[in-house]
Amino acid sequence: MKIAVTSQNFRTITQHAGKARRFLVYEQDPSTGNPKETHRLDLPKQMSMHEFRGDDHPIFGVDKLVTGSCGQGFIRRMSGAGVTVVVTSETDPYSAAEALFAGRSLPPAESHDHDHQPVMP
Repeated sequence: MKIAVTSQNFRTITQHAGKARRFLVYEQDPSTGNPKETHRLDLPKQMSMHEFRGDDHPIFGVDKLVTGSCGQGFIRRMSGAGVTVVVTSETDPYSAAEALFAGRSLPPAESHDHDHQPVMP
């Protein structure tokens, strides 16, 4: 199993998966069972999911994508490419990958206004 994590700073799990251009990619080390970072993706702006309009994206090659937030359209698009999206409040990429490889759930994401509309009283 391959897991990609949205991480604009390559240190923490970041939000806004549709705009993300940086990802950490993990696979399970067969000798230890622990996550092993296999590579990092640092994509140009036109390769963010908000901009990309093709069917051959590097993220389409992973099994799961972990992020802090995303919209339903992003989830549908990833599902259509065979990628399961996991939205979480976990901030540590390694811990998230470790939990998923072990078959554990991640903590749910905190409430987030994806559309960024002001809340009127």
